[in-house]
Amino acid sequence: MGGRLPWIVLLGWAPFALALAPARFVEREVPSHVYAGGWHHFVGGGVAAFDCDGDHFPELFIAGGDTPATLWRNQTAGRGDALRFKASTPSVLSLTAVTGAYPIDIDSDGLLDLVVLRAGPDQLLRGLGDCRFEAVSDGLGFESPDLWSTAFSATFEPGNTLPTLAFGTYVDRAHPDGPFGQCSDTLLYRPDAGRYRTPEALSPGFCALSMLFTDWSRSGRADLRVSNDRHYYVRGGAEQLWAMEAVPRLYQESEGWQRYQLWGMGIASRDLNGDGYSDVMLTSMGDQKLQYFDLDSGGPAYKNAPYERGASAHRPYTGGDGRPSTGWHAAFGDAQNDGLDDLFIAKGNVDQMPDAALKDPNNLLLQSGDGRFVESGVEAGVASLARGRGAAFVDLNRDGLLDLAVVNRRAPVEVYENRSAGGGWLQIQLVQPGPNPSAVGAYVELRDGERRWSRELTIGGGHASGDASPLHFGLGTAADVELRVIWPDQRASTWHRVTSRRSVRVERAEPSGLLITDY
Repeated sequence: MGGRLPWIVLLGWAPFALALAPARFVEREVPSHVYAGGWHHFVGGGVAAFDCDGDHFPELFIAGGDTPATLWRNQTAGRGDALRFKASTPSVLSLTAVTGAYPIDIDSDGLLDLVVLRAGPDQLLRGLGDCRFEAVSDGLGFESPDLWSTAFSATFEPGNTLPTLAFGTYVDRAHPDGPFGQCSDTLLYRPDAGRYRTPEALSPGFCALSMLFTDWSRSGRADLRVSNDRHYYVRGGAEQLWAMEAVPRLYQESEGWQRYQLWGMGIASRDLNGDGYSDVMLTSMGDQKLQYFDLDSGGPAYKNAPYERGASAHRPYTGGDGRPSTGWHAAFGDAQNDGLDDLFIAKGNVDQMPDAALKDPNNLLLQSGDGRFVESGVEAGVASLARGRGAAFVDLNRDGLLDLAVVNRRAPVEVYENRSAGGGWLQIQLVQPGPNPSAVGAYVELRDGERRWSRELTIGGGHASGDASPLHFGLGTAADVELRVIWPDQRASTWHRVTSRRSVRVERAEPSGLLITDY
């Protein structure tokens, strides 16, 4: 299975990393917005980060629950300047009952659209440019039932001009015997001849709070990973991986998939050890599960990281509350650009659950050269004790450092500007002709001597939060690297040398070339 990736697996990368001062973030003043509401909004609270006006500075579309969702236009003056946002929400985006949102170019016109998740019918909103949107008419055949959507992912399956959409649903609100044991099914929208068919129910559903289409095997087919909340499926449920065959089916233990249960809240995916395959982080109540892909298994098998790796984040590290911690949105990213991916986790009590911590700070786990993660939330300035939910860990002011936006339940949104003394970096925006112009499903690979990075371009994961920002790589001391792209059709480009500290547009040039320009 790994024959075409002759990479050296590096569990400890200290010789290639840059020794830096601790990460440092500064909270910026932003418009006031609160994710609020009753039981239907205990979960959700997502944010979509994407550039909707063409200036390469990402906007933020933020769920509101019982209050209207809001769009924050990015008003940052210039590259590297202090972050500034202005609330400017067109009426079509001012929706109530919004739980989260994901940007995606559904119609392949080069303008980003929005998938809006709701406690009610979901919305597809077509981007028109200059942050204007319109509701997608029935021309695409998309019809959403009145469900409670809490997870989303998308991929482009071969031969289709429209993406395949998966909506993860939570408790069946209309069931008279609910809520426990009454989880709705995942809905799969597959296109046919330029329109969506009637959605297919992936049953059983176990109250999905995160999902991700991922080509875990590097075979060219993205399967659907689903993380479920055992609080409501109670018994009989488990984490799921759906093989996206003509008729989707669940992977079984005989194929390497391990059956396990957790209070699944969020999924993050990243190749952490340089073997070319994505590892995963699963957030939960109590232990957070970091799992490394088992390359030798021949199937979708993952091994839990040892406790000594320092990523379990099972109890608060500040605030004085020793009860178990509750993880929501998870995102990998190199906070200091030292060449090692770090991990942000938004934390917060569901509401007033007495068995879980009420004072539950967000985590910023910085990875060290030996593969261990060290808690740095207090030192970095992001240890908020608000009830965190969704988040975006992206570069908001184009300085090559990843900033943070965190949505909180019943507390204002927080935005943190990254002011770390960082190393080298590279930000990559993929472009290809035809359907799927942003190349969802592609892998970007970098190399610098024996050092390797790989990154899959996906839509989904997190907790009700998605972004369409360029792929960000911290490069440490590397002055330049070699880059290639494995495109979604599995054709590989040749290697091209690229210098550090650049934001580049990487365009597909047949038969195997790349056109690389700064933006």
